[in-house]
Amino acid sequence: ITRNKARLVAKGFTQTEGLDFDESYAPVARLDAIRLFLAFAAHKDFKVYQMDVKSAFLNGELAEEVYVEQPPGFEVSSESRMVYKLQKALYGLKQAPRAWYDTLAKYLLESGFKKGEVDKTLFTLNHDGKLLLVQVYVDDIIFGSKDKQLCNDFANLMKSKFEMSMMGEMNYFLGLQVKQLNDGIFISQTKYAKDMLTKFNLKPSEKNAKIPMSIGTKMTYTESDKSVEEHKYRKLIGSLLYLTASRPDIQYAVGVCARFQTNPMQSHYNIAMKILRYVKGTVEVGLWYPKDSGLSLVGNSDADYDGSLLDRKSTSGTCQFLGARLISWFNCHIYHRG
Repeated sequence: ITRNKARLVAKGFTQTEGLDFDESYAPVARLDAIRLFLAFAAHKDFKVYQMDVKSAFLNGELAEEVYVEQPPGFEVSSESRMVYKLQKALYGLKQAPRAWYDTLAKYLLESGFKKGEVDKTLFTLNHDGKLLLVQVYVDDIIFGSKDKQLCNDFANLMKSKFEMSMMGEMNYFLGLQVKQLNDGIFISQTKYAKDMLTKFNLKPSEKNAKIPMSIGTKMTYTESDKSVEEHKYRKLIGSLLYLTASRPDIQYAVGVCARFQTNPMQSHYNIAMKILRYVKGTVEVGLWYPKDSGLSLVGNSDADYDGSLLDRKSTSGTCQFLGARLISWFNCHIYHRG
């Protein structure tokens, strides 16, 4: 069934900072934080649930005086020169995301939760020695505890204040597929990977690549190389970058290819397509967070030296484990002095 929605959207582009709004930034959970949440939940044998706030921004309480014109088709003919004074936020307002976050955080704090000192989107509740974790991503909320009744109480608490959609056990969040098993949690992007193969017309008959990038590959520009369409190349790189949310095995190769999004050549495109052919043979690959593993935080890092042929920069990489669970990783280009 197709349902059409209509919302009154404010003309936020007409707002002036310092006059119509002061703060527009709203904390948003990083994917690293989501993975850390799931890693901790796997260790503690938490069952993780998901809920969604309907029309979240309309719940945000405004700190400023904001006025909007009467919406077309709903004008009061006898009061055509009058405007509306908003009591709560509207979609389109610069401060709407911040107003929603402040309203939600205030409600949770009043309900006995504690806000994370580092991650401001993480809220915790310790009730009679039982722990409940809540992670907020704008209007999507995931929460978990070993005590099912505590989870039910939280769901009822939220429903008593906001209009919510309870989505049951967490299985799909921000493009991540999550399988909660008895011995741990498995995270993957299998559906996204398959959709990407179709999107870029990778035929089933094409041979899979065994590794994302050949050892010793040095990407550069040569006079004999032919250029390819930038939009086409950037579209491929952007799709691969999103896949790295659960695929650290392609992080380095995609990162190197991403350096050539300006004036890409055919050789660069061929290397990027090899990554896609590697994904074709590994669509089921993901992250496994076992239950029976410790909570020690261990970090590893490494770098090549003057690895880039273009600017003699080095590529540095790092990854962090919580026990045996990989929760964070990245690579970057760095200069050397001297």
